[in-house]
Amino acid sequence: MDKIDLSVLNSAQMNALNQINGPVMVLAGAGSGKTRLVTYRIAYLVKDLDVNPENILAITFTNKAANEMKERLIKLLGGEANDIWISTFHSMCVKILRRHISGLKSTAPNSFFDSNFSIYTDTDKDKTIKTVLQNLKIDKEGFAQKVAFHISNAKNKNLTPWDYQKQNQDLPDIEDITRAYSAYQNFLASNNALDFDDLLVKTYELFNEYPDILYRYQNRFKYIHIDEFQDTNHVQYLIAEMLARLNKNIFVVGDEDQCIYSWRGASIQNIRDFARDFPDYKLMKLEQNYRSSKQIITLANKLIKHNAQRNDKILWTENESGLKIDCYRAGDEFDEAEFVANQISYLVREQGYSYSDFAVLTRLNALTAPFEEKFLNYNIPYQVFGGNKFFDRLEIKNLVSYLKFLTNPYDSTSFARIINYPKRGIGEATIANILSLAEFHNTTAYHLILNSDEYLIDASLERRVKPFKDVLKKLNDAMQSMEGVDFINYLVKVIDFKSIYSTNSEEDISRLLNIDSFLVMAQEFFKNNPKSSVSEFLQSITLVSDIDDYDEKIDNVTLATVHSVKGLEFRCVYIIGLEEKMFPIIRGYSTAEDMEEERRLMFVAITRAKERLTLSYARSRFVYGKRDYLLPSRFLNECELIQTKTPEENNSFSQLNNYGYTYSNMYRKPMAESSAVSSTFIGSQKKSFSIRPFENSETKKKNENLANVYAIGKKVSHPKFGQGTIIANDGIAITKCVSIKFDGVGVKTLSVEYAPITLEE
Repeated sequence: MDKIDLSVLNSAQMNALNQINGPVMVLAGAGSGKTRLVTYRIAYLVKDLDVNPENILAITFTNKAANEMKERLIKLLGGEANDIWISTFHSMCVKILRRHISGLKSTAPNSFFDSNFSIYTDTDKDKTIKTVLQNLKIDKEGFAQKVAFHISNAKNKNLTPWDYQKQNQDLPDIEDITRAYSAYQNFLASNNALDFDDLLVKTYELFNEYPDILYRYQNRFKYIHIDEFQDTNHVQYLIAEMLARLNKNIFVVGDEDQCIYSWRGASIQNIRDFARDFPDYKLMKLEQNYRSSKQIITLANKLIKHNAQRNDKILWTENESGLKIDCYRAGDEFDEAEFVANQISYLVREQGYSYSDFAVLTRLNALTAPFEEKFLNYNIPYQVFGGNKFFDRLEIKNLVSYLKFLTNPYDSTSFARIINYPKRGIGEATIANILSLAEFHNTTAYHLILNSDEYLIDASLERRVKPFKDVLKKLNDAMQSMEGVDFINYLVKVIDFKSIYSTNSEEDISRLLNIDSFLVMAQEFFKNNPKSSVSEFLQSITLVSDIDDYDEKIDNVTLATVHSVKGLEFRCVYIIGLEEKMFPIIRGYSTAEDMEEERRLMFVAITRAKERLTLSYARSRFVYGKRDYLLPSRFLNECELIQTKTPEENNSFSQLNNYGYTYSNMYRKPMAESSAVSSTFIGSQKKSFSIRPFENSETKKKNENLANVYAIGKKVSHPKFGQGTIIANDGIAITKCVSIKFDGVGVKTLSVEYAPITLEE
């Protein structure tokens, strides 16, 4: 057998790879090749040390990362890679629970879990909480969202409702939160359902209550690898520690400088707990960055050194120095978006970049709207992460609910969604009546409807549910005899989506195309997993995250929150909205720990960039229902891009002039290609502008000609906005922009250089 070629690893990576036995923690900086290290270590175990692939477990934090690791290992190991468990924590737990969950006790009376349990999405969870609060007669504005947060917070800490209440006795509404949490758990149990957090909690319970099952997996996974260890929550850490307790061969790779998910339970404390639970562990560091230029790495180091809760680690790179970091001060959010759109258009058109080379990152999704508008103006293709996801679309949610109900008859949430889809004249009262009857007869709505003759059902109710009963009987019979992909195709025909979305409207056409995409997805899944069940297909699509949808081959600009692009990299990155309150977010209850996490988030944003990095902030922004004047983010000062007093020293915008700004250019082209910049005071506000070169006779003639070409009154066309008329061209010599009134759209200010406008004869 050929040995693995390890020449691609540097000395620090080789040192970590050679620590085979016992616990190992690798602190790996951004872009330091940690995925390569984990992949080659696994391949080395199999090829060079003859470890059975079935004895290796690799945990990553996204399906995308798991798939990429598997692809790399297939190249190194061939078919042997298929015997390695490579998955996310949640996917691993689902596999284990599908095999063993029937042994767990249920919290609800007369209920139990079986291997066909439903996995509730966040949408299902929110709907269930609202139902629970209605049943408890708790009616408080915004309370459902509050309860959802506390349920997830409790589960991430592995706390029952009553334990959570004990630890949070002084929390407002804690008694109602506890009641709701307890009732929510009972509802899930009676529906044979688990939410995302339960997948972890129930696996921990299983291992804790059944030592023989734990031993089975301890004995199987003799070598455990966990990537992105800093993102593990308390329950995930407990599961990992339990699995590693027998052999102690656990290899974790993480970076506390990139711990940005505390809001969903991730904790730096796990790094300290690892040292406590595995006192003989070996500590390694990876500090060489392969991704970014020296300028970008220097900036990242300047920022993150302000965090106190971190192991000392300094990134370095052998990459070129690269372009100077650009810092842009915008007048407002529209100016900021115009600047970014112009830069992207210029770089694509003049410098050979592709749209997929760009990411525009923000702390808050709410800041993306002006950018979406400007990208439409300039015909820039883009994708928003965190927007309307594929599986959140109505037709897909309903199709998935049919599959959930047919595989798990106890799932009343899915039942309530589909009984009147398509429209069958069945309202909320009828649905409640059916569920009440099912409970009275100690059966499921599924069994009650299919066998309505056996129960005392009112004739009018029987008549109303008959259309659904006929469909359910067809589907029930088909599921017993058909293979997974054939059944899903049959289901789509029985529901008859073509009749539901029968118009030629763009919306209906789009919905039918989404159904087609779903069928292709199912075909691909069952082609790659021929022995899998419909339940396993549902599992594969339910655990999809935002980043799993990212495809670098699609030529779109990425417009996203920083949280949603962790693990990705781009040639050019714009970090927008860098003002106090926006990034960092500052709340009345913010702590030093909160600010350190905000700084880590900024560090992650910076280190997504490979070549070009531009930071921007606005003098004013419309936020929280009013236009507000904002101070520049403290992070700009910490990065030494602008010199400011601390936010504590400046508590009002009237003191903004005390800031000693140093600006890069304000022009529409990147710094390397643009003119010099000056700044001046206008009234009490400081404003930057580009210095125009001396206007000689030739330049004047060109400018006059441009004004004549795009004269007021001329007709233009735009691929998205249609026909329009130029109504203003003041300053076209400087800005190269004109104002155009489009029929039915309104006035848009566009660059004649980059916007896709065509003059009409």
